Amino acid sequence: MDSKIQQLTDTIYKEGLQKARDEEVAILNEAKEKAARIERDAQKEAERILAEAGEKARELKKQVDSEIKMTMNQAVSAMKQEITSLITMKVIQPSVKDLFSDKNYLQTLISTVVKGWLEKESFDLKVILPESDRGKLDTYFKNNLAKELNRGLEVTFSQNVKSGFKIGPADGGYLISFTDENFMNFLKGYLRPKTSQMLFEEGK
Repeated sequence: MDSKIQQLTDTIYKEGLQKARDEEVAILNEAKEKAARIERDAQKEAERILAEAGEKARELKKQVDSEIKMTMNQAVSAMKQEITSLITMKVIQPSVKDLFSDKNYLQTLISTVVKGWLEKESFDLKVILPESDRGKLDTYFKNNLAKELNRGLEVTFSQNVKSGFKIGPADGGYLISFTDENFMNFLKGYLRPKTSQMLFEEGK
């Protein structure tokens, strides 16, 4: 009887032990499978993040390259304009300055404009001259434009006019400016494109 009980006890123990081992193996296998699945998912996520980062890096590089190219083009264009303006001014500024400092030329120019104006317009005319030239030009007008002065020509002098003259209706409706700066700007508009073409061979 004791031997049967012992045998039964041993059998139950062995079966329990085997079951515990089987459960242990199953738990370990499940844990390994979960670990492998987590590792695979982590690897996929890492690859996705790397691919996304790579795409963003390429896009950023493209934007930076585009901005650098645009900035370089703007800088080159600005440099060309600056060089063109400097050379253009070097060419025209001395000539125009010399021309407007020539009082004989200025007197002839004013006379021509005044007489031509009064032939076509009936209203009174006003001429504004540099205050610094009052002595020479005031005498010239009295001696050479007496007829025009009697017809309503008004001659004034102003500190605000540094060179040349301004002309317009006596009522002050508008004024047309004939100064060295006006002529230089006028000439620059014509000379700058040609100068730029010659310097940088644009359009070739």
